[in-house]
Amino acid sequence: MTEMTLVPRRDAALPEMRVNRHWIGGQWMEGAHWTERHSPSHGHVVSRSAAGTEAEVETAVAVARAAFDDGRWSRQPAKARAAVLLRVADLIEAHAGLFAVIETLESGKPITQARGEVAGAADLWRYAAALARTGEGDSFNGLGPDILATILKEPIGVVSIITPWNFPFWILSQKLPFALAAGCTCVVKPSEMTPSTTVMLADLLAEAGLPSGVVNIVLGLGQPVGARMSAHPAVDMVTFTGSTAVGRTISRIAADNLKKVALELGGKNPQAIFADADLDSAADAVVFGVYFNVGQCCNSGSRILVQEEIAEAFVAKVVALSRHVTFGDPMDPETQVGAIVTPEHRDRIDAHVKAAQAAGARVVLGGGALDVPGLGAQFYRPTIVTGVTPDMAIARDEVFGPVLTVQTFRTLDEAIALCNDADYGLSAGVWSENVHTCLAFARGVQAGTVWTNTWMDGFPEVTFGGVKQSGQGREIGRYGLEEFTEIKSVVMRIGRTRANWVKTR
Repeated sequence: MTEMTLVPRRDAALPEMRVNRHWIGGQWMEGAHWTERHSPSHGHVVSRSAAGTEAEVETAVAVARAAFDDGRWSRQPAKARAAVLLRVADLIEAHAGLFAVIETLESGKPITQARGEVAGAADLWRYAAALARTGEGDSFNGLGPDILATILKEPIGVVSIITPWNFPFWILSQKLPFALAAGCTCVVKPSEMTPSTTVMLADLLAEAGLPSGVVNIVLGLGQPVGARMSAHPAVDMVTFTGSTAVGRTISRIAADNLKKVALELGGKNPQAIFADADLDSAADAVVFGVYFNVGQCCNSGSRILVQEEIAEAFVAKVVALSRHVTFGDPMDPETQVGAIVTPEHRDRIDAHVKAAQAAGARVVLGGGALDVPGLGAQFYRPTIVTGVTPDMAIARDEVFGPVLTVQTFRTLDEAIALCNDADYGLSAGVWSENVHTCLAFARGVQAGTVWTNTWMDGFPEVTFGGVKQSGQGREIGRYGLEEFTEIKSVVMRIGRTRANWVKTR
Protein backbone atom coordinates (compact mmCIF):
# COMPACT_ATOMS: atom_id res chain seq x y z
CA MET A 1 0.00 0.00 0.00
CA THR A 2 1.26 3.48 -0.83
CA GLU A 3 2.03 5.78 2.06
CA MET A 4 -0.48 8.47 1.05
CA THR A 5 -2.92 9.82 -1.53
CA LEU A 6 -1.60 12.73 -3.60
CA VAL A 7 -3.45 15.29 -5.73
CA PRO A 8 -1.05 16.94 -8.24
CA ARG A 9 -1.47 20.49 -9.48
CA ARG A 10 -4.66 21.02 -11.42
CA ASP A 11 -5.09 23.42 -14.31
CA ALA A 12 -7.07 26.14 -12.52
CA ALA A 13 -7.29 29.81 -13.47
CA LEU A 14 -5.85 32.01 -10.71
CA PRO A 15 -6.98 35.58 -9.98
CA GLU A 16 -4.82 38.60 -10.58
CA MET A 17 -2.69 39.94 -7.74
CA ARG A 18 -4.66 41.96 -5.21
CA VAL A 19 -3.47 45.32 -3.90
CA ASN A 20 -4.49 45.85 -0.27
CA ARG A 21 -4.55 49.29 1.35
CA HIS A 22 -5.41 50.54 4.82
CA TRP A 23 -9.07 51.41 5.36
CA ILE A 24 -9.46 54.26 7.85
CA GLY A 25 -12.48 56.49 8.34
CA GLY A 26 -14.18 54.92 5.34
CA GLN A 27 -11.29 55.84 3.03
CA TRP A 28 -8.54 53.81 1.40
CA MET A 29 -5.05 54.91 2.39
CA GLU A 30 -1.78 54.15 0.63
CA GLY A 31 1.24 52.83 2.49
CA ALA A 32 4.80 54.08 2.47
CA HIS A 33 6.00 50.48 2.52
CA TRP A 34 4.60 47.30 1.01
CA THR A 35 4.82 43.55 1.50
CA GLU A 36 4.03 40.70 -0.87
CA ARG A 37 2.37 37.39 -0.08
CA HIS A 38 3.44 34.41 -2.17
CA SER A 39 1.02 31.51 -2.28
CA PRO A 40 2.47 28.62 -0.23
CA SER A 41 0.90 26.19 -2.66
CA HIS A 42 1.28 27.84 -6.07
CA GLY A 43 4.25 30.13 -5.54
CA HIS A 44 2.87 33.22 -7.31
CA VAL A 45 2.23 36.59 -5.70
CA VAL A 46 -1.35 36.59 -4.43
CA SER A 47 -1.38 40.02 -2.85
CA ARG A 48 0.63 43.17 -2.31
CA SER A 49 -0.28 44.95 0.93
CA ALA A 50 0.52 48.21 2.64
CA ALA A 51 2.77 47.82 5.69
CA GLY A 52 1.59 50.22 8.35
CA THR A 53 3.49 52.18 10.96
CA GLU A 54 2.51 53.68 14.29
CA ALA A 55 1.26 56.72 12.37
CA GLU A 56 -1.53 54.75 10.69
CA VAL A 57 -2.48 53.23 14.04
CA GLU A 58 -2.68 56.67 15.64
CA THR A 59 -4.99 57.86 12.87
CA ALA A 60 -7.18 54.76 12.99
CA VAL A 61 -7.55 54.83 16.77
CA ALA A 62 -8.41 58.53 16.73
CA VAL A 63 -11.08 57.90 14.11
CA ALA A 64 -12.51 54.93 16.02
CA ARG A 65 -12.48 56.93 19.26
CA ALA A 66 -14.38 59.80 17.66
CA ALA A 67 -16.87 57.40 16.10
CA PHE A 68 -17.56 55.81 19.46
CA ASP A 69 -17.75 59.01 21.46
CA ASP A 70 -20.17 60.77 19.09
CA GLY A 71 -22.53 57.78 19.24
CA ARG A 72 -22.94 57.32 15.48
CA TRP A 73 -22.95 53.55 16.14
CA SER A 74 -23.05 52.95 19.88
CA ARG A 75 -26.23 54.96 20.36
CA GLN A 76 -28.07 53.57 17.37
CA PRO A 77 -31.03 51.36 18.31
CA ALA A 78 -30.10 47.69 18.46
CA LYS A 79 -32.57 47.06 15.66
CA ALA A 80 -30.58 49.33 13.36
CA ARG A 81 -27.25 47.73 14.28
CA ALA A 82 -28.70 44.27 13.72
CA ALA A 83 -30.00 45.27 10.29
CA VAL A 84 -26.49 46.29 9.19
CA LEU A 85 -24.99 43.01 10.45
CA LEU A 86 -27.64 41.02 8.58
CA ARG A 87 -26.87 42.89 5.36
CA VAL A 88 -23.17 42.12 5.84
CA ALA A 89 -24.00 38.41 6.19
CA ASP A 90 -25.95 38.48 2.93
CA LEU A 91 -23.09 40.23 1.14
CA ILE A 92 -20.54 37.72 2.48
CA GLU A 93 -22.60 34.90 1.00
CA ALA A 94 -22.91 36.75 -2.31
CA HIS A 95 -19.10 37.08 -2.55
CA ALA A 96 -18.20 33.76 -0.90
CA GLY A 97 -16.63 32.22 -4.00
CA LEU A 98 -13.97 34.90 -4.46
CA PHE A 99 -13.31 35.15 -0.72
CA ALA A 100 -12.67 31.40 -0.58
CA VAL A 101 -10.28 31.41 -3.57
CA ILE A 102 -8.20 34.27 -2.15
CA GLU A 103 -8.06 32.66 1.28
CA THR A 104 -6.98 29.33 -0.22
CA LEU A 105 -4.17 30.94 -2.20
CA GLU A 106 -2.89 33.06 0.71
CA SER A 107 -3.10 30.36 3.38
CA GLY A 108 -2.62 27.08 1.52
CA LYS A 109 -5.80 25.51 2.94
CA PRO A 110 -8.05 23.40 0.66
CA ILE A 111 -10.70 25.27 -1.28
CA THR A 112 -13.54 23.21 0.20
CA GLN A 113 -12.46 24.18 3.72
CA ALA A 114 -12.14 27.83 2.73
CA ARG A 115 -15.68 27.75 1.34
CA GLY A 116 -16.93 26.25 4.58
CA GLU A 117 -15.10 28.91 6.57
CA VAL A 118 -16.69 31.78 4.62
CA ALA A 119 -20.17 30.25 4.82
CA GLY A 120 -19.77 29.69 8.54
CA ALA A 121 -18.59 33.28 8.97
CA ALA A 122 -21.83 34.57 7.45
CA ASP A 123 -23.74 32.55 10.04
CA LEU A 124 -21.68 34.17 12.81
CA TRP A 125 -22.69 37.62 11.56
CA ARG A 126 -26.35 36.59 11.57
CA TYR A 127 -26.15 35.23 15.09
CA ALA A 128 -24.41 38.37 16.32
CA ALA A 129 -27.24 40.39 14.77
CA ALA A 130 -29.72 38.36 16.81
CA LEU A 131 -27.75 39.01 19.99
CA ALA A 132 -27.71 42.74 19.30
CA ARG A 133 -31.50 42.80 19.80
CA THR A 134 -31.63 40.50 22.80
CA GLY A 135 -29.11 42.17 25.12
CA GLU A 136 -30.37 42.43 28.67
CA GLY A 137 -29.25 43.40 32.14
CA ASP A 138 -30.75 42.84 35.60
CA SER A 139 -33.09 44.66 37.92
CA PHE A 140 -33.46 44.45 41.71
CA ASN A 141 -36.92 45.28 43.01
CA GLY A 142 -36.49 43.85 46.49
CA LEU A 143 -34.15 46.41 48.02
CA GLY A 144 -36.92 48.22 49.86
CA PRO A 145 -40.01 50.21 48.90
CA ASP A 146 -37.99 53.32 48.09
CA ILE A 147 -35.10 51.80 46.08
CA LEU A 148 -34.88 50.34 42.57
CA ALA A 149 -31.57 49.19 41.07
CA THR A 150 -30.69 48.13 37.54
CA ILE A 151 -27.60 46.63 35.94
CA LEU A 152 -26.84 47.99 32.48
CA LYS A 153 -24.52 46.44 29.89
CA GLU A 154 -22.84 49.09 27.78
CA PRO A 155 -20.33 48.79 24.90
CA ILE A 156 -16.78 48.80 26.22
CA GLY A 157 -15.61 51.37 23.66
CA VAL A 158 -12.78 51.12 21.12
CA VAL A 159 -11.57 47.57 20.48
CA SER A 160 -8.32 46.51 18.83
CA ILE A 161 -8.83 43.23 16.95
CA ILE A 162 -5.70 41.28 15.96
CA THR A 163 -6.26 38.10 13.94
CA PRO A 164 -4.03 35.19 12.80
CA TRP A 165 -3.23 33.63 9.46
CA ASN A 166 -4.75 30.17 9.88
CA PHE A 167 -8.47 31.10 9.82
CA PRO A 168 -8.32 34.77 8.83
CA PHE A 169 -11.95 35.32 7.91
CA TRP A 170 -13.54 32.94 10.40
CA ILE A 171 -11.66 34.28 13.40
CA LEU A 172 -12.33 37.87 12.34
CA SER A 173 -16.01 36.90 12.30
CA GLN A 174 -15.76 35.41 15.79
CA LYS A 175 -14.80 38.87 17.01
CA LEU A 176 -15.88 41.77 14.82
CA PRO A 177 -19.67 41.25 14.49
CA PHE A 178 -19.98 40.61 18.23
CA ALA A 179 -18.07 43.79 19.03
CA LEU A 180 -20.30 45.68 16.59
CA ALA A 181 -23.45 44.10 18.01
CA ALA A 182 -22.44 45.41 21.43
CA GLY A 183 -22.00 48.91 19.97
CA CYS A 184 -18.21 49.13 19.94
CA THR A 185 -15.97 50.68 17.30
CA CYS A 186 -12.91 48.78 16.08
CA VAL A 187 -9.41 48.87 14.67
CA VAL A 188 -8.51 45.60 12.94
CA LYS A 189 -5.11 44.18 12.05
CA PRO A 190 -5.09 40.93 10.06
CA SER A 191 -2.00 38.78 9.72
CA GLU A 192 0.45 40.11 7.16
CA MET A 193 0.38 36.63 5.56
CA THR A 194 -3.39 36.50 4.97
CA PRO A 195 -4.70 40.08 4.89
CA SER A 196 -6.88 40.05 1.79
CA THR A 197 -10.26 38.76 2.96
CA THR A 198 -10.24 41.25 5.85
CA VAL A 199 -9.59 44.08 3.41
CA MET A 200 -12.26 42.73 1.04
CA LEU A 201 -14.75 42.89 3.91
CA ALA A 202 -14.35 46.67 4.10
CA ASP A 203 -16.27 47.17 0.86
CA LEU A 204 -19.07 44.96 2.16
CA LEU A 205 -19.28 46.90 5.43
CA ALA A 206 -19.62 50.17 3.53
CA GLU A 207 -22.22 48.70 1.17
CA ALA A 208 -24.20 47.38 4.15
CA GLY A 209 -24.44 50.88 5.60
CA LEU A 210 -21.94 50.76 8.46
CA PRO A 211 -21.08 54.37 9.35
CA SER A 212 -17.57 55.44 8.41
CA GLY A 213 -14.99 55.21 11.16
CA VAL A 214 -16.77 52.42 13.04
CA VAL A 215 -14.40 49.79 11.60
CA ASN A 216 -10.86 50.66 10.53
CA ILE A 217 -8.25 48.31 9.08
CA VAL A 218 -4.51 48.82 9.49
CA LEU A 219 -2.22 46.37 7.69
CA GLY A 220 1.29 45.42 8.68
CA LEU A 221 3.43 43.52 11.15
CA GLY A 222 2.86 42.86 14.81
CA GLN A 223 5.73 45.22 15.51
CA PRO A 224 4.94 48.10 15.18
CA VAL A 225 1.23 47.88 14.25
CA GLY A 226 -0.06 45.24 16.65
CA ALA A 227 2.09 46.51 19.49
CA ARG A 228 0.76 50.06 19.20
CA MET A 229 -2.83 48.82 18.88
CA SER A 230 -2.31 46.96 22.16
CA ALA A 231 -0.65 49.84 24.01
CA HIS A 232 -2.67 52.82 22.81
CA PRO A 233 -4.31 54.61 25.75
CA ALA A 234 -7.44 55.43 23.72
CA VAL A 235 -8.12 51.71 23.11
CA ASP A 236 -10.39 50.15 25.72
CA MET A 237 -9.92 46.47 24.85
CA VAL A 238 -7.65 44.19 22.85
CA THR A 239 -8.83 40.85 21.49
CA PHE A 240 -6.12 38.65 19.98
CA THR A 241 -5.92 35.17 18.51
CA GLY A 242 -2.48 33.66 17.96
CA SER A 243 0.44 32.13 19.79
CA THR A 244 0.73 31.99 23.55
CA ALA A 245 4.08 33.81 23.40
CA VAL A 246 2.58 36.80 21.57
CA GLY A 247 -0.45 36.71 23.87
CA ARG A 248 1.81 37.14 26.88
CA THR A 249 3.48 40.11 25.21
CA ILE A 250 0.13 41.75 24.49
CA SER A 251 -0.94 41.26 28.10
CA ARG A 252 2.22 42.97 29.33
CA ILE A 253 1.83 45.87 26.91
CA ALA A 254 -1.86 46.36 27.66
CA ALA A 255 -1.25 46.24 31.42
CA ASP A 256 0.35 49.69 31.36
CA ASN A 257 -3.08 51.30 31.06
CA LEU A 258 -5.14 48.39 32.45
CA LYS A 259 -7.22 47.84 29.32
CA LYS A 260 -9.23 44.64 29.00
CA VAL A 261 -7.55 41.80 27.12
CA ALA A 262 -9.20 38.73 25.59
CA LEU A 263 -6.83 36.04 24.30
CA GLU A 264 -7.43 32.87 22.29
CA LEU A 265 -4.05 31.16 22.20
CA GLY A 266 -2.41 27.79 21.65
CA GLY A 267 -3.63 24.29 22.30
CA LYS A 268 -2.30 20.77 22.75
CA ASN A 269 -5.65 19.10 22.59
CA PRO A 270 -6.11 15.49 23.74
CA GLN A 271 -8.68 12.90 22.81
CA ALA A 272 -9.07 9.92 25.15
CA ILE A 273 -10.26 6.77 23.39
CA PHE A 274 -11.67 4.09 25.68
CA ALA A 275 -11.95 0.42 24.79
CA ASP A 276 -15.75 0.53 24.67
CA ALA A 277 -15.85 3.39 22.12
CA ASP A 278 -17.14 3.18 18.58
CA LEU A 279 -13.60 2.80 17.26
CA ASP A 280 -14.42 3.37 13.59
CA SER A 281 -16.08 6.71 14.35
CA ALA A 282 -13.29 7.64 16.74
CA ALA A 283 -10.57 6.85 14.21
CA ASP A 284 -12.27 8.92 11.51
CA ALA A 285 -12.64 11.87 13.92
CA VAL A 286 -9.00 11.58 14.99
CA VAL A 287 -7.87 11.72 11.36
CA PHE A 288 -10.11 14.71 10.69
CA GLY A 289 -8.95 16.44 13.85
CA VAL A 290 -5.25 16.26 13.10
CA TYR A 291 -5.28 16.94 9.33
CA PHE A 292 -8.03 19.58 9.08
CA ASN A 293 -6.61 22.93 7.93
CA VAL A 294 -3.24 21.18 7.43
CA GLY A 295 -3.08 20.69 11.20
CA GLN A 296 -2.57 24.44 11.53
CA CYS A 297 -5.45 24.81 13.94
CA CYS A 298 -5.55 25.78 17.61
CA ASN A 299 -8.21 23.10 18.09
CA SER A 300 -6.19 20.43 16.30
CA GLY A 301 -6.61 17.02 17.93
CA SER A 302 -2.86 16.65 17.91
CA ARG A 303 -2.52 14.06 20.69
CA ILE A 304 -4.54 10.95 21.37
CA LEU A 305 -4.60 8.89 24.54
CA VAL A 306 -5.65 5.30 23.86
CA GLN A 307 -6.58 2.65 26.41
CA GLU A 308 -3.80 0.08 26.47
CA GLU A 309 -5.79 -2.99 25.42
CA ILE A 310 -6.88 -1.41 22.11
CA ALA A 311 -3.89 0.82 21.42
CA GLU A 312 -2.17 -1.29 18.77
CA ALA A 313 -5.35 -2.00 16.80
CA PHE A 314 -6.59 1.57 17.04
CA VAL A 315 -3.32 3.09 15.85
CA ALA A 316 -3.32 0.69 12.91
CA LYS A 317 -6.82 1.86 12.04
CA VAL A 318 -5.75 5.52 12.18
CA VAL A 319 -2.66 4.81 10.05
CA ALA A 320 -4.78 3.03 7.44
CA LEU A 321 -7.29 5.89 7.26
CA SER A 322 -4.48 8.46 7.04
CA ARG A 323 -3.22 6.81 3.85
CA HIS A 324 -6.55 7.66 2.20
CA VAL A 325 -6.53 11.36 3.14
CA THR A 326 -5.85 13.41 0.01
CA PHE A 327 -2.85 15.77 0.20
CA GLY A 328 -1.97 18.19 -2.58
CA ASP A 329 -3.30 21.06 -4.67
CA PRO A 330 -5.55 23.18 -2.45
CA MET A 331 -7.46 24.43 -5.49
CA ASP A 332 -8.69 20.91 -6.26
CA PRO A 333 -12.03 20.15 -4.53
CA GLU A 334 -10.81 16.60 -3.86
CA THR A 335 -7.91 17.82 -1.71
CA GLN A 336 -8.33 17.51 2.07
CA VAL A 337 -4.88 18.72 3.19
CA GLY A 338 -3.03 21.58 1.51
CA ALA A 339 0.22 23.48 1.95
CA ILE A 340 2.10 24.60 5.06
CA VAL A 341 1.90 28.36 5.48
CA THR A 342 5.65 29.08 5.13
CA PRO A 343 8.83 27.07 4.50
CA GLU A 344 10.07 28.13 7.94
CA HIS A 345 6.98 26.71 9.62
CA ARG A 346 7.30 23.47 7.66
CA ASP A 347 10.87 23.16 8.95
CA ARG A 348 9.73 23.77 12.54
CA ILE A 349 7.20 20.96 12.20
CA ASP A 350 9.91 18.64 10.92
CA ALA A 351 12.25 19.62 13.77
CA HIS A 352 9.59 18.56 16.30
CA VAL A 353 9.27 15.16 14.64
CA LYS A 354 13.02 14.60 14.44
CA ALA A 355 13.47 15.62 18.09
CA ALA A 356 10.82 13.09 19.11
CA GLN A 357 12.63 10.36 17.20
CA ALA A 358 15.88 11.31 18.89
CA ALA A 359 14.10 11.09 22.27
CA GLY A 360 12.97 7.52 21.56
CA ALA A 361 9.59 7.92 19.87
CA ARG A 362 8.71 6.00 16.72
CA VAL A 363 7.35 7.51 13.50
CA VAL A 364 4.92 4.89 12.17
CA LEU A 365 3.68 7.02 9.29
CA GLY A 366 5.09 9.95 7.35
CA GLY A 367 7.63 12.43 8.64
CA GLY A 368 9.38 14.88 6.33
CA ALA A 369 8.53 17.41 3.67
CA LEU A 370 6.35 16.40 0.76
CA ASP A 371 6.92 17.37 -2.87
CA VAL A 372 3.60 17.65 -4.72
CA PRO A 373 3.91 17.39 -8.52
CA GLY A 374 3.66 20.82 -10.10
CA LEU A 375 3.57 22.65 -6.75
CA GLY A 376 6.83 22.03 -4.94
CA ALA A 377 7.78 20.96 -1.42
CA GLN A 378 5.91 23.37 0.86
CA PHE A 379 3.83 20.46 2.12
CA TYR A 380 4.30 17.99 4.98
CA ARG A 381 3.53 14.29 5.08
CA PRO A 382 0.72 12.91 7.27
CA THR A 383 2.68 11.89 10.36
CA ILE A 384 1.87 9.63 13.32
CA VAL A 385 4.28 9.28 16.24
CA THR A 386 3.98 6.48 18.82
CA GLY A 387 5.96 5.61 21.91
CA VAL A 388 5.51 9.16 23.16
CA THR A 389 6.04 9.83 26.85
CA PRO A 390 4.69 12.83 28.80
CA ASP A 391 8.15 14.39 29.20
CA MET A 392 8.82 14.63 25.44
CA ALA A 393 8.54 18.06 23.85
CA ILE A 394 6.26 16.71 21.12
CA ALA A 395 3.76 15.68 23.81
CA ARG A 396 3.71 19.16 25.35
CA ASP A 397 4.44 21.72 22.64
CA GLU A 398 2.07 22.90 19.95
CA VAL A 399 3.45 21.51 16.66
CA PHE A 400 0.78 23.16 14.48
CA GLY A 401 1.01 20.74 11.61
CA PRO A 402 -0.33 17.36 10.39
CA VAL A 403 1.39 15.46 13.20
CA LEU A 404 -0.40 13.12 15.63
CA THR A 405 1.17 11.82 18.85
CA VAL A 406 -0.01 8.67 20.64
CA GLN A 407 0.11 7.89 24.35
CA THR A 408 -1.58 5.10 26.27
CA PHE A 409 -3.47 4.87 29.55
CA ARG A 410 -5.10 2.22 31.73
CA THR A 411 -7.83 3.94 33.76
CA LEU A 412 -10.15 6.94 33.57
CA ASP A 413 -8.22 8.73 36.30
CA GLU A 414 -4.95 8.18 34.43
CA ALA A 415 -6.50 9.52 31.20
CA ILE A 416 -7.69 12.68 32.94
CA ALA A 417 -4.30 13.15 34.61
CA LEU A 418 -2.50 12.82 31.25
CA CYS A 419 -4.88 15.34 29.67
CA ASN A 420 -4.34 17.84 32.45
CA ASP A 421 -0.57 17.41 32.47
CA ALA A 422 -0.20 20.25 29.98
CA ASP A 423 0.27 23.99 29.97
CA TYR A 424 -2.68 24.34 27.60
CA GLY A 425 -6.40 23.89 28.14
CA LEU A 426 -8.25 24.79 24.97
CA SER A 427 -10.22 21.66 24.11
CA ALA A 428 -10.37 17.93 24.85
CA GLY A 429 -12.38 14.93 23.72
CA VAL A 430 -13.57 11.61 25.07
CA TRP A 431 -14.74 8.52 23.18
CA SER A 432 -16.79 5.98 25.12
CA GLU A 433 -20.25 4.40 24.96
CA ASN A 434 -20.49 4.76 28.74
CA VAL A 435 -22.21 8.03 29.66
CA HIS A 436 -20.70 7.91 33.15
CA THR A 437 -17.20 7.79 31.68
CA CYS A 438 -17.98 10.72 29.39
CA LEU A 439 -19.46 12.86 32.16
CA ALA A 440 -16.66 12.11 34.61
CA PHE A 441 -14.09 12.98 31.94
CA ALA A 442 -15.88 16.19 30.95
CA ARG A 443 -16.02 17.34 34.57
CA GLY A 444 -12.45 16.37 35.39
CA VAL A 445 -10.53 17.63 32.37
CA GLN A 446 -9.15 21.19 32.31
CA ALA A 447 -10.35 22.59 28.98
CA GLY A 448 -12.62 25.32 27.71
CA THR A 449 -14.46 22.89 25.40
CA VAL A 450 -15.00 19.15 25.84
CA TRP A 451 -16.34 17.06 22.98
CA THR A 452 -17.86 13.66 23.67
CA ASN A 453 -17.99 11.14 20.83
CA THR A 454 -17.27 13.86 18.30
CA TRP A 455 -14.54 16.37 17.50
CA MET A 456 -14.54 20.03 16.52
CA ASP A 457 -18.28 20.48 16.13
CA GLY A 458 -18.90 24.19 16.59
CA PHE A 459 -21.94 26.46 16.54
CA PRO A 460 -22.40 30.24 16.83
CA GLU A 461 -24.50 29.69 19.94
CA VAL A 462 -21.82 27.71 21.79
CA THR A 463 -19.15 29.84 23.44
CA PHE A 464 -15.50 29.09 22.74
CA GLY A 465 -12.28 29.79 24.66
CA GLY A 466 -9.55 28.22 26.75
CA VAL A 467 -8.07 27.98 30.21
CA LYS A 468 -4.46 27.98 31.48
CA GLN A 469 -2.01 29.00 28.71
CA SER A 470 -4.73 28.70 26.06
CA GLY A 471 -6.05 32.12 26.91
CA GLN A 472 -8.64 34.14 28.74
CA GLY A 473 -12.08 35.42 27.85
CA ARG A 474 -14.62 33.84 25.53
CA GLU A 475 -15.74 34.22 21.92
CA ILE A 476 -19.07 33.70 20.13
CA GLY A 477 -22.28 32.78 21.88
CA ARG A 478 -23.89 35.15 24.37
CA TYR A 479 -20.73 35.21 26.47
CA GLY A 480 -18.79 36.27 23.38
CA LEU A 481 -20.98 39.35 23.06
CA GLU A 482 -20.65 40.15 26.76
CA GLU A 483 -16.84 40.26 26.43
CA PHE A 484 -17.34 43.56 24.60
CA THR A 485 -19.49 45.15 27.33
CA GLU A 486 -18.96 46.97 30.59
CA ILE A 487 -21.31 46.61 33.55
CA LYS A 488 -22.89 49.71 35.07
CA SER A 489 -25.01 49.70 38.21
CA VAL A 490 -27.75 52.31 38.50
CA VAL A 491 -29.34 52.79 41.94
CA MET A 492 -32.49 54.95 42.11
CA ARG A 493 -34.30 56.27 45.17
CA ILE A 494 -38.02 56.78 44.79
CA GLY A 495 -39.35 59.95 46.36
CA ARG A 496 -37.80 62.05 49.15
CA THR A 497 -37.26 59.13 51.50
CA ARG A 498 -33.57 59.42 52.31
CA ALA A 499 -32.93 60.57 55.88
CA ASN A 500 -30.63 63.55 56.14
CA TRP A 501 -27.11 62.62 57.21
CA VAL A 502 -26.40 66.11 58.52
CA LYS A 503 -28.55 67.06 61.49
CA THR A 504 -29.34 70.76 61.77
CA ARG A 505 -30.59 72.33 64.99
